Amino acid sequence: MCCIFSVCGPSLDLEELKKAMLKSVSRGPDDARAIKAGDGLMGFQRLSIMGLTPAGMQPFELKGSYSVCNGEIYGFAKIKKELIKLGYQFASDSDCEVLLPMYQEYGVKMFAMLDAEFACVIYDEKNNKWIAARDPIGIRPLYYGYTKAHDIVFASEPKCLTDLTEGKIFPFPPGHYYEDGKFASYSDIARPDESLRDSELDTVCAKIRDLLIAGVEKRLVADAKVGFLLSGGLDSSLVCSIAARKSEHPIKTFAIGMREDAIDLKYAKQTAEYLKADHTEVIITRDDVINSLEHVIYLLGTYDITTIRASMGMYLLCKAIHENTDLRVILTGEVSDELFGYKYTDFAPSADAFQKEAEKRVRELHMYDVLRADRCISANSLEARVPFGDLDFVHYVMSIDPEMKLNRYNKGKYLLRHAFEGLDYLPPEILWREKAAFSDAVGHSMVDHLKAYAEEQYDAQEFEEKRRKYEHAMPFTKESLLYREIFEKYYPGQSHMIADFWMPNKEWEGCNVNDPSARVLSNYGNSGK
Repeated sequence: MCCIFSVCGPSLDLEELKKAMLKSVSRGPDDARAIKAGDGLMGFQRLSIMGLTPAGMQPFELKGSYSVCNGEIYGFAKIKKELIKLGYQFASDSDCEVLLPMYQEYGVKMFAMLDAEFACVIYDEKNNKWIAARDPIGIRPLYYGYTKAHDIVFASEPKCLTDLTEGKIFPFPPGHYYEDGKFASYSDIARPDESLRDSELDTVCAKIRDLLIAGVEKRLVADAKVGFLLSGGLDSSLVCSIAARKSEHPIKTFAIGMREDAIDLKYAKQTAEYLKADHTEVIITRDDVINSLEHVIYLLGTYDITTIRASMGMYLLCKAIHENTDLRVILTGEVSDELFGYKYTDFAPSADAFQKEAEKRVRELHMYDVLRADRCISANSLEARVPFGDLDFVHYVMSIDPEMKLNRYNKGKYLLRHAFEGLDYLPPEILWREKAAFSDAVGHSMVDHLKAYAEEQYDAQEFEEKRRKYEHAMPFTKESLLYREIFEKYYPGQSHMIADFWMPNKEWEGCNVNDPSARVLSNYGNSGK
């Protein structure tokens, strides 16, 4: 995971940029560099993953143009060979070095050609203009704002922009590029492609299996060591199982749970033993959670209840990995819920409603689960890779007839489970285990402690008075007010960076609830056991 910066104009100096870069040193602890590019500035903080030598340090330069990129360009070796045939030379083994030659050959059309999770900025010296782009899901973060002189400024995290810009800070829209002062879409990954639609269950499941395996395999390629977050749930367990089959040595897996009532630990251990993994458990307490709360909200840049709850365990787990191992890359199970459905999507009144909800969630992932994975992992100088966010995989799953994705089998994510049924990837009791929300499965007590702590902060009158100060995403519980007040301490007036609270669709019968946890839904069943 790295951090990129660009000031697209003369309104700031290098010292101001370097000061802002200090806020995100955890994203790139190995090296840092800031330069002048045209009449603007570029900065980069490096976490070495591919091309570990100094030659892989950014910004890259080519014929007076410059680029910075936080990303992984899959299949870059093939791209590199094609560019060498066109006369380009390369100084490093970094995958991101291909971007400037690609831009010079193809212009902004290049972004639709990439199989990548990335955020990048390019200074085009010949045309004296700035280009920026972000991957279609928003796996890699990018934010922007404007200086007093109206120069646009880009950075990987909003905290890096608070001292550089005036007014609002915005998330860069996924699947878009910026050119000549305008944003343009090059990919809407959530839109179904009817040409990919298969009608036979076995055909659909075979493609799901093949595409997920390919998505995991390409994310195992790194010059740095790789580890895996393992909750014992379906998604992370599948990622680990696929990786274990492709690895010569036992994979390193990590699970976390509360001391008193961890749910996931026993399932994670069972899965790790089945896969013969080198497994580590991390045990946390109420004090660990409460003492980390404000710092985690600062790192996240969100007030969303679901994101913050789920981040507590993830952040503390990644902190333990950083402090006790030499791993650099972490694979996770995010994105699966939005593609295949979650507990609340069982209440979808129709296939069309299910599809519309899935499209909305995929387009907003960069503000919720994907944001959580990025910040919790990068804050601990690690890089997140998300196999379920593989572009080919998402493109195909979003194109599956939603009638097939509805829970007609009394088991959520049936297609994904059936795709690996009978193939010994996982024990049946893990493959068919009921979905449990991560923040709950770390231990129900964790969320209970957070809610109890929030209750202690306000009486009823104070709660009503304080929550009504916020017109956008008005807090509706004492917990949500506590999170919002901490958020405003570090990001005053920036609540629009997050669309709203991640909540079940209140328009659906059975989903008009006042807590985002699936625990409050009538179909939660045995998920928490």
